[in-house]
Amino acid sequence: MRMMLLIIAAGLLLMAAGLSVAADNEGRFVQDRFAIGFWVDPPAEEITDARYKEIADAGFTFVLGAFGPKNEKDVAKQLKLCEKYGMKAIVRDLNPEKRPDSPACWGYYIVDEPGVSAIPDIKARIDSVRKQRPGKVGYFNLNPDYAPLSVLGTSSYDEYIKRFAEETGCDVLCMDYYPLMTPTADGRDGYCGNLAVMRKYSLQQNIPHWNFFNTMPFGPHNDPTESQLRWQIFTSLAYGAKGVLYFCYWTPRGWEFPKGGAIITAEGHRTRHYDQAKRINAAIGNLGPTLMQLTSLDVIRVKPDDDAAELLKDTPIRQISSGDYLVGVFKHSDGRRVVLLNNYDFNYGMWPTVKFDLPADKVLEVDPADGREKPVRDDSPDTEGLQISLDSGEGRLFILPARRIP
Repeated sequence: MRMMLLIIAAGLLLMAAGLSVAADNEGRFVQDRFAIGFWVDPPAEEITDARYKEIADAGFTFVLGAFGPKNEKDVAKQLKLCEKYGMKAIVRDLNPEKRPDSPACWGYYIVDEPGVSAIPDIKARIDSVRKQRPGKVGYFNLNPDYAPLSVLGTSSYDEYIKRFAEETGCDVLCMDYYPLMTPTADGRDGYCGNLAVMRKYSLQQNIPHWNFFNTMPFGPHNDPTESQLRWQIFTSLAYGAKGVLYFCYWTPRGWEFPKGGAIITAEGHRTRHYDQAKRINAAIGNLGPTLMQLTSLDVIRVKPDDDAAELLKDTPIRQISSGDYLVGVFKHSDGRRVVLLNNYDFNYGMWPTVKFDLPADKVLEVDPADGREKPVRDDSPDTEGLQISLDSGEGRLFILPARRIP
């Protein structure tokens, strides 16, 4: 019953959101692929064929050109290289009177981490983009909830996101949150809390939400392991994100980043994060076409001591053996039911026994190796029940037929 009500509620919510923007839908940006991007693009002198091939080879689907290009010539060069390598770009808005256009241009960067006092200017910029370059996005990125309320300009984080979602007319909601993941500090639940707020207003406005996550050491933040990168990304997917962005790609210079350590160093050398991102992005890129077809219905945290059957009773999963999980529940555009099962632990792999609400031979999985739907595989066939192997921080995407209503 709960799942049926969630599906009905999601349908009504999307219908209402669609009606509310129908009269003003002309010129809006429509995301055509899953967004895998980053903060800090290569500097102007590194806007070269080799550097942009390197970006594409690592599985990134778009470039946020907020740093590298210094003039319109640089922007044009960046767009040409993105087009060559099949990527999109959100470029610097250097000349609002004559914005560049190309098949690779997704839109134009406006501002990072504004307070609500900036809403009128942001709305004006978005309206200008929509009028001058229909179909392009006027892009901005929002603060996390650990920013002071005096910076946000509201009495709560929920109000902060709500006002930007409702008052700017934006086509994408995006924020950054860099969870602490050290032996003495655990920011994972806070990360999820921010994602929950983004999910809420993304569904309300019927627009996608993206988020930045941490890739490098700075301040109190550790240098993430590959499993910690994977955890941040799959957790975003469980909350219905349609885009994930690494902080950072090219290592910024400055007092905040003395250790360096982004995907590419400030001197232009690959760190270990390059191959890590390449592996993760390959999987996310293959899941992407399916992820773009999903509408989030619910997100459920199942802790080791929880009654998993009770928490999951109205989801496609009926039972799961003890462990720490995040479960994203979705409706596919073709009506099928989808569940993303995420290992909430970034230190240890899990091997749960999973019971779906249909026999296992009715369940499909989207293979991260090629994006194809395949019969779910029992990872330990000599053990009773269906065994699902989950690497630390990993998520797996399962598809079930639409439930027939009697």
